[in-house]
Amino acid sequence: MKRRAVAVGLFDGIHGGHIRILNKALSGLKDDMEPAVFTFVTESLKTKHGKPFEYIYPESVKEEALHRLGFEYIEAAAFDEVRNTDGEAFAGNILAGKMNAALVVCGENFRFGRNASCGAEDLRSFGKKFGFEVDIAELDRNGGSIPISSECIRQCLKEGRLDGLSDFGFDYTITAVVAEGNRIGRTLNFPTINQHFREGQLVPKYGVYRSVTRLDGIVYNSVTDIGVKPTVENSIKPLAETHILDYSGNLYGKTIAVTLLEFIREEKKFSSVEELRKQIADDIEYSRKRID
Repeated sequence: MKRRAVAVGLFDGIHGGHIRILNKALSGLKDDMEPAVFTFVTESLKTKHGKPFEYIYPESVKEEALHRLGFEYIEAAAFDEVRNTDGEAFAGNILAGKMNAALVVCGENFRFGRNASCGAEDLRSFGKKFGFEVDIAELDRNGGSIPISSECIRQCLKEGRLDGLSDFGFDYTITAVVAEGNRIGRTLNFPTINQHFREGQLVPKYGVYRSVTRLDGIVYNSVTDIGVKPTVENSIKPLAETHILDYSGNLYGKTIAVTLLEFIREEKKFSSVEELRKQIADDIEYSRKRID
């Protein structure tokens, strides 16, 4: 088995700070090494820092992004399987033993071991014991005072501040299967695709967004509503409902990527379906004017 350059982290929504860690692992490769990632299955974390954990992207989306970056080998562990492993055992049994690490790259705020008792410098000490180098990546502030983190991205999404995401080198994309809906959009002359969020996944602020939708290599402008459709539904789970401009076709069952660009307005309950229809038309007209 080849020695490996291993990037370690949760990588929950791959942002600029994560890219810095991943690139360090790739740039540290030598001829006899291959790139690898150790991460946790995002859906397996139920709490973080004592609070309920809402993951940004499902594991399948995260792993696809890591593969695109050049990491073919990914060791994704369920959190409960390693939560009680002490730091030395994690470094010796998993990184050195199972993954055959020659180089391990982590962020300066990386925590590991039972109760997150160990940090990046501890990892460096364990590396000396178990025969791998450790490269510690400084936090990426992207020219600002606040370091890039998944928590900052979560906060921006919950507040609908998509302009803040660009400061973190991050675009938020909904990648999910198109599900059957009640087809109310068609009765309003604005057909939509419905995409559900997974259990435990973070749902951005309810409201209407300007977006783009990728279909078979073509990028279409679109308008996405995230929420519970209060005018036409009662007590449903939140979902993303997207009207794709200038497109007609059956997309049921396909996995589609919709990237949010701009928060237009908050979700509201209209007094009538006709009032809703007029507002949707206004949202689409606004989006057309904003197309660059």
